[in-house]
Amino acid sequence: MGGFDWRPLRGVDRTQLNEARRQAHYAVQWLARAARAFVSPRPDDSHTNLSWIDAFDGFTTQRLKDDLGLGLRIADLTLVLMGDGTVRGQSYPLNERSDMNARNWLGEQLGAKGLDASALDAPPPYKIPTHAIANGAAYDATRPAHALAELAAWFANAHHSLEGIRRQVIGRKLAASPVRCWPHHFDLDSLISLGEDRTTGMGFSPGDDYYDEPYFYVSIYPEPKGMTLPEMPPIGHTHTHEFLAAIALASKIVAEMEQGKKTEAFVLGSVEAAIKLLG
Repeated sequence: MGGFDWRPLRGVDRTQLNEARRQAHYAVQWLARAARAFVSPRPDDSHTNLSWIDAFDGFTTQRLKDDLGLGLRIADLTLVLMGDGTVRGQSYPLNERSDMNARNWLGEQLGAKGLDASALDAPPPYKIPTHAIANGAAYDATRPAHALAELAAWFANAHHSLEGIRRQVIGRKLAASPVRCWPHHFDLDSLISLGEDRTTGMGFSPGDDYYDEPYFYVSIYPEPKGMTLPEMPPIGHTHTHEFLAAIALASKIVAEMEQGKKTEAFVLGSVEAAIKLLG
């Protein structure tokens, strides 16, 4: 959509992809720490959400000071000082370095910009899945290099597909929040408001406790009672455990000849169905 060429997804070993996702989830917490420390707080924690920058192939914070931001390039797990969405300063590859090393580097960089680096040490308000990195192990961007590149492609495709559908929704005079990454769950999401506390969320997760592979989703709130749910297209299914959503798994998407077209049709069709169910 919007002239973006969907990056073909060939699939990689699921174990490697999950390892890449877990390490990237830890790495992106440095962006979340910086945002909590230096971006004006908002009650819904939206000051910590992140933008995908395609030319950078990664995520960046909102402005920390003046035009200063912090980015994470996904394919090689590199922290980068950003300015207005472009690389403007030093970079720090996390490969073979620990979170302590990252803290020292980031503290020096932000301190030189006049920011109080000790604010980075505030404990996060949530927990993320355990990994050896939490106990001082170094990041490894070498062994899962192909998986990290695939993970970056998933995020790039998801951002452009969701943003394109969001523009269509807005064209129908419905409110839809910008597509952002939320570092707690490491997912992309846009919330469509239908009024009177009725919403549908469309998004992408790189994998979690529910599915150990990437997936697109369209959720609905409140859950409709006593209604027949629409039939899913071949790449999708209905998820009912703990939340109600239409789900399209990576393993289904990768098997398609027209991956982007089928994925966007799934998300848009599911959004249309959710809007109809919520009336």
